[in-house]
Amino acid sequence: MANRPAWRFDSEKKKIERNSYEFVFNAGFSIVQKQKNIRALHEQIGRKALEISTKSLEELGIKFSAFNLKLDHIFLENIFQSSKKYEHGGPYKDMLNMAPKDAKRDERHQTSGKLLSFIYNKEEFPLEPKTFFYDYIYILSVRECIPAEEIKKLLKYEYFTDIEFNPKKSINCQAKSAAVIKALLLEYGELPDIQKNRKEYEQFYKSIGADCV
Repeated sequence: MANRPAWRFDSEKKKIERNSYEFVFNAGFSIVQKQKNIRALHEQIGRKALEISTKSLEELGIKFSAFNLKLDHIFLENIFQSSKKYEHGGPYKDMLNMAPKDAKRDERHQTSGKLLSFIYNKEEFPLEPKTFFYDYIYILSVRECIPAEEIKKLLKYEYFTDIEFNPKKSINCQAKSAAVIKALLLEYGELPDIQKNRKEYEQFYKSIGADCV
């Protein structure tokens, strides 16, 4: 058995919710096994759910995978890793030019001391709320890479999942970011340019409880 989270935006409470579901786990690293797990998870959810990952059963979910998104024509993972400011170094802008996996595994993440903040576009982002910066750049990249009519298709789904996400190992999750996007769509009718008014977005982000799940 395995346990995985799923995120939704409750439009009545106007809050992001995270619920966990237990399902029969299919071991193995092949895409076939991963998709068996996605089906099993979604069966337990019992509502219309979209897997946000390269293993998704739907093309839309694959499009929203962070591995397929870019910001200013640079892979999202590179943006995230290269923005980290540490006690003894960073941001390491050379990570922008690496393969995404190499940027994530770079040894400087382990040898530069305590993580202090993120710096992107000459703006500094604190570590609290914990997932704010990742959700922020994810939303910017979706707005840049995916047509508006495709983004609005998220409204058809109640839950969002990422079968690879393990809350014991990480805190940022693209499925949660997708739930935040749905909240923004319902609030504004479209995905707004949150970079133009970061403070307004941050207030909205906290108001829907996105900083707590």
